[in-house]
Amino acid sequence: MTNNQQQDLIAKNLMIIGYNAWAGYLSSDRGALICSTNNPAVSMTGETFNCHYVTRSNLTPLLNAWLGVPDTTMLQRHFTNNHILEAVDVYNPKTEIVLLLESEAQVNFFYLKNLPVTPHSCYEAICKQWQEFPPSSPISSANHRA
Repeated sequence: MTNNQQQDLIAKNLMIIGYNAWAGYLSSDRGALICSTNNPAVSMTGETFNCHYVTRSNLTPLLNAWLGVPDTTMLQRHFTNNHILEAVDVYNPKTEIVLLLESEAQVNFFYLKNLPVTPHSCYEAICKQWQEFPPSSPISSANHRA
């Protein structure tokens, strides 16, 4: 995935990235959002990818294990575990996102600042939308069939 493709993916999915970052922070503490474009799910609404929020206390062992795998490389080699951990220590979770984007065997680090919409606002907007238009699950849809 090229740098432009990564930036496009982030821009097109900023609401859900922001939602997941803020939800992760609310449920635990400071951390990083890890999104993987490996094994995307395809549905009527398009392609989705996995997002996992990893708290600061769990991030060091994850980075050590993840980056120690011979097939995984950081494209931006000047970023080290310490650089990523320092970003997690100083970012403002309400307005910024620490993101690790996995695509194939590559991992890229993004420190998202000056966003057009904050993670907090993304979270509120998606929660409001779910209140107005609850997402339907396959189980509930199956129960309403004749």
